[in-house]
Amino acid sequence: MSSNELDVDRLLQTLTFGDDPYAHFNERATAEDIPPIQVAPVFGRLLQILTELLDVRVALEVGTLAGYSAAWIASGFGDGGRLISLELEPHHAKVARENLASVGLDRAVDIRIGSALDTLPGLHNDPTVSGHVDLSFIDADKASNAAYLEHAIALSRPGALIIVDNVVRQGEVLDASSTDPNVIGTRKVLTLLGSHPRLHSTALQTVGLKGHDGFAAAIVLP
Repeated sequence: MSSNELDVDRLLQTLTFGDDPYAHFNERATAEDIPPIQVAPVFGRLLQILTELLDVRVALEVGTLAGYSAAWIASGFGDGGRLISLELEPHHAKVARENLASVGLDRAVDIRIGSALDTLPGLHNDPTVSGHVDLSFIDADKASNAAYLEHAIALSRPGALIIVDNVVRQGEVLDASSTDPNVIGTRKVLTLLGSHPRLHSTALQTVGLKGHDGFAAAIVLP
């Protein structure tokens, strides 16, 4: 990642929306020894715009970290929007709740602690969630991405949007012989995105604050 890429990201942010309203989330995360792997501000803004565009009422996030992407999603809600965010680490969840409370978004975000593979099955039995998810954002351990995607599809309404982050991995996704679980999981989820009969999908590579990476997006079909 070159300084030019960072400068371009900062310029895009400055010219299109200005200050990052959740920058202090990342400062707090650093102070609390939480890995600095949150989405870039320009991508957070995209999540907010997509939430507004879809008039999201129920959203799902796999991977809360310090609540940064959750804040961007929740800030795009109209009245009554709800984000269910799944986080493995109790410490991360604690910091995220405090961060979200600092901007008045804590009531819009329901953070659930535990392995997402253990938490997700229970959502299928919740009639307020199952079949009603408008937007899913998958940004947790990459080895489990395909399993997360299967749950997201089943929980979504037709026309919902699913986004899977970090699908390029500095170009390592090209290596079909990789033994890296993150690369294996990423290639598996991309294959599923392209083959699942209920998905209309694409993926884009990006360069900027997060280096050479990308994300996949899919519309859930009936």
